[in-house]
Amino acid sequence: MCMQLRVLAVASLLAFSAGAMAAPQAAAKKELTPQQQRMSTCNTQATGKKGDDRKTFMSSCLKGDAPAPAKMTQQQKMTSCNKDASAKSLKGDERKTFMSTCLKG
Repeated sequence: MCMQLRVLAVASLLAFSAGAMAAPQAAAKKELTPQQQRMSTCNTQATGKKGDDRKTFMSSCLKGDAPAPAKMTQQQKMTSCNKDASAKSLKGDERKTFMSTCLKG
């Protein structure tokens, strides 16, 4: 009987210690929450940014704001509008009106 108690005690101790060892491994395999995933992604994209530039970027990235597209220079607008007007085969007053509207927008 004494031997059975010892075996039971050792088995219980082993079972308890095995359960305690499995808990940290389960926590390590836990999936990231959407916020944690977003933070990880934004942090990776912010590589190389420092100071206020990084703070501003991280703030907008975590909010889900898309970065503002770079503005076109006047020359780039002119080239783009010219191509569009040529593609539409516009001439004369129609072309002038189109170009004016295109360059403003």
